[in-house]
Amino acid sequence: MRKQNDVTTKKNRVGRLAVRLAAVAAVLAATAAIAATPAYAQSTANVTAVPGYPAPTTHTQQAYDPEANFTAKWTRADARQIKAMSNPAAPSRQNSLPEEYTMPTVPQDFPDMSNDQVWVWDSWTLTDGSSAQPSFKGWEVVFSLVADRKLGFDDRHTYARLGYFFRKANVADRPKNGGWTYGGLVFPDGASGAIFEDQSFSHQTEWSGSTRIFDGNKLRIFYTAVAFYRNPDGTNRKPYDPRIVQSEGRIFADDNGVWMTGFRDQHDMLKADGTYYQNAAQNEYFNFRDPFTFEDPAHPGKTYMVFEGNSAFQRGARSCTKEDMGYAPGDPYTETADQVMDQGAHYQLANVGLAVAENKALTKWKFLPPILSANCVNDQTERPQIYLKDGKYYLFTISHRHTYAAGIDGPEGVYGFVGNGIRSDFQPVNRGSGLALGSPSNLNFAVGKPSAPDYNQDPGQFQAYSHYVMPGGLVQSFIDTIGTSDKFVRGGTLAPTVRININGADVTSDRTYGHNGLGSWADIPSGYAHDIAQTPDRRPVN
Repeated sequence: MRKQNDVTTKKNRVGRLAVRLAAVAAVLAATAAIAATPAYAQSTANVTAVPGYPAPTTHTQQAYDPEANFTAKWTRADARQIKAMSNPAAPSRQNSLPEEYTMPTVPQDFPDMSNDQVWVWDSWTLTDGSSAQPSFKGWEVVFSLVADRKLGFDDRHTYARLGYFFRKANVADRPKNGGWTYGGLVFPDGASGAIFEDQSFSHQTEWSGSTRIFDGNKLRIFYTAVAFYRNPDGTNRKPYDPRIVQSEGRIFADDNGVWMTGFRDQHDMLKADGTYYQNAAQNEYFNFRDPFTFEDPAHPGKTYMVFEGNSAFQRGARSCTKEDMGYAPGDPYTETADQVMDQGAHYQLANVGLAVAENKALTKWKFLPPILSANCVNDQTERPQIYLKDGKYYLFTISHRHTYAAGIDGPEGVYGFVGNGIRSDFQPVNRGSGLALGSPSNLNFAVGKPSAPDYNQDPGQFQAYSHYVMPGGLVQSFIDTIGTSDKFVRGGTLAPTVRININGADVTSDRTYGHNGLGSWADIPSGYAHDIAQTPDRRPVN
């Protein structure tokens, strides 16, 4: 009897192996077909489901009024296209994702743009209302989260300050590190912490945002002020408190560089409401940050803001819906909401929020419903931004591999969605997946951590993060970790600039840019000169 069972078991194993090999062969064939298809032709209207995977959700790109109660969904059917495009036979330490959706590999011998002064990570440019990038009196200016290099690299988040860099505009040959000069901190000490009613915070920090220049030399910085209330052992005395804040100052320049004044007054504008955007009472680990403001040409006279949030459910509530799944009727690879919640997917509730300014000073704002939700798909849609091209509205955001919900996988990098307005039934780019530009990753192996990369992972898994899409499709990010567990280096400076080609619902890595797709280090060019007299300013006397 035992022998017969052994034989039966062996036959079953052989049968299962044959099925798995056939499935792998089918996926490999489909992956090869994807790679062979011209990128521009890839849109969800013509996408054929990869064998073994569902079809993506159909999205219309239809625009709605910005104040309408409609939220587009990045569904599980959409996000599962990432794994469908991944090569299941990719060996250890090799990228398993299509090259056209992957950032080129960054070398380990990178220069430090701050000359060993500060860690540098999330960065953004000086912009106008249309998100174009002006120079100021002959200088290009970039804002970054910075922290003293005496701190450990992974301690930087809780001690982040907003700093700035400058370099001469329109210079043909620059030093390897991009030619940037660190200008120092933007806000006076203590300014960003003054808004909190409870001043007993253990530490207080400044997180990402955006910077607008107005007439003359007026700057308004929109950012995230955060207070932590922690015990000496690192546990929370009470939940952390993030606020979206605006501060106004002035920028000056002469032949020797750039400086700034003001920024003492801090306008506490938005706090997660618990109605559209999850708050601390619902989840002490909620996300609420990263304001990006812009003027929509379709709505003259109005200024809008997108930001990262979480959908306003109580933590642990079984909140996944059939619409979050997004499967077509009869799709054989459908998951039910209950099935994914049984795996814990309801703990991932990312969304992209929208607000509209109610005064000209841009200090008063009104929440609007989210423009995108990723409920039961991912928990973070960081640093969202609106990008206009060819009459289309692109929503770009960034996310991590480790923040995906159970049963979904995708790389660190940029995710994109396209529609006909700032509130649209956004279509995820690139075969309906949403993946626009991922770091080289192998979805067949564990993710690891930046401080301990998996040995089998592609060395570029954590090479870059916090990508910011600039005019002309240029993309800037910072270096986190390059390498695997046997040899890796930590970053803390800006990565080489790369470029993406944006054509309808297709976004691809431009390998003709720079050297095999990698441009110069921290190359953030201005597009025009700000309209102000070029007369050098007089430096203040200390």
